[in-house]
Amino acid sequence: MFTRRTAAVTVVVLSAALQGCSSFDSTQEAYNASWKEQKAILIKQVLAPTGTLRVAVYRGSPTSLVQPGPKDPPLGVAYQLGQDFAKELGVPFTPKVYANDAEALQAVASNQADFALSTATPEWAQRMNFSPPFLEIEQGVLVLANSRLRVLDDLKKPVRLGVSAGGSGTAELRSLYPKARLVPVNTVADALEMLRANKIDGYAASKAILFEMNDKLPASRLLPGHWGTERYAAAIPFGRGAGQDWISDFLQKELQQGRIQAAARRVNLRGIVTAN
Repeated sequence: MFTRRTAAVTVVVLSAALQGCSSFDSTQEAYNASWKEQKAILIKQVLAPTGTLRVAVYRGSPTSLVQPGPKDPPLGVAYQLGQDFAKELGVPFTPKVYANDAEALQAVASNQADFALSTATPEWAQRMNFSPPFLEIEQGVLVLANSRLRVLDDLKKPVRLGVSAGGSGTAELRSLYPKARLVPVNTVADALEMLRANKIDGYAASKAILFEMNDKLPASRLLPGHWGTERYAAAIPFGRGAGQDWISDFLQKELQQGRIQAAARRVNLRGIVTAN
């Protein structure tokens, strides 16, 4: 029978249980906050072990680093991402500038840099970790305005085709245009000079780079169409796999908030296929 005494006991038990729940919730909240703080510290130690985020960039490509004039601020998708990445981690941002993409990636592979933006080729994927790709850009060929080359199929003839030294598209170009002689070029500035001096018949690269070169060399043009695409991803040294999910979440957030797209517009990045 339910008596007054039973009711009183029930109230006491419920009160104790509620107090216990409140105490448990407080403990859980404190634990969650502590774990979140510890996790942030661990991620920072994994992704920026020197206490600063060393971002490998190279001049001449809007995907990496361009600076119109000595007094102009540096621009580029990788440069902007590096700044946002460092801010998210809570560490200083330290750009490390290299001559070309291959040198920037070599810096990541040798732990001289913590982050770069490039294409995840099978060769480089054996030397570092890459995030899922999030940006795709067409690859094309730049020639002088008076060049005898009119379409991409003209590259099937014996021609001198400049390519970035150690670049990602060399193997694909060899298979597409076996008669072309591929000429390694160290920098974008070198490629411009070699085109002007007729030392190469064309320069093959990402259209992000080629449009920039076209702006600087008005007596030039891009051949219509494209011979491939580059899928850009974030590169980090091996041994930092614990930070992979963090980087993927960071890139997804950058896309969702439109920051990558804004960085691309700011630097007038052209040739984009997708940005998601």
